[in-house]
Amino acid sequence: MKLAQLNIALAKYPLDAPEIKEFVDNLDLVNGIAESSEGFIWRLKDEAGDATNIKLFDDPNMIINMSVWESVDTLKNFMFRTHHRDFMRRKSEWFHRLAEDTYVLWWVEDGHIPTTEEALARLEHLRQHGDTPHAFTFKTNFTPMDIESPE
Repeated sequence: MKLAQLNIALAKYPLDAPEIKEFVDNLDLVNGIAESSEGFIWRLKDEAGDATNIKLFDDPNMIINMSVWESVDTLKNFMFRTHHRDFMRRKSEWFHRLAEDTYVLWWVEDGHIPTTEEALARLEHLRQHGDTPHAFTFKTNFTPMDIESPE
């Protein structure tokens, strides 16, 4: 099994605003780092090569990121041990702090590419039920073995 993740963020500014230009200008760089990272399998992107124009919410400033990784460790390595971490440290400059969970992790079968609908359902499940093997955060350590097999 592989690890899927969805991350949402509410930008403080429209993506063409000068206040968020540094973030937007580095999307290709950070996405390239992700794609070349050990354990990377897939990421959601449009024809332009990123997901900032894929809108799943009414608010046009809500952006999404979705990807699939070999494991929790490979995702964490990308997030916290590459140039990506420098942008994470600055997220409060560009994004609002939201009261609800803004990311979710879940296990998918090898070869499965999650849909945005599936990802949003996992995020909603996490928000309603907290961390479970069905939808969880880095705070827990659910493995594929924790998923109940259908009978």
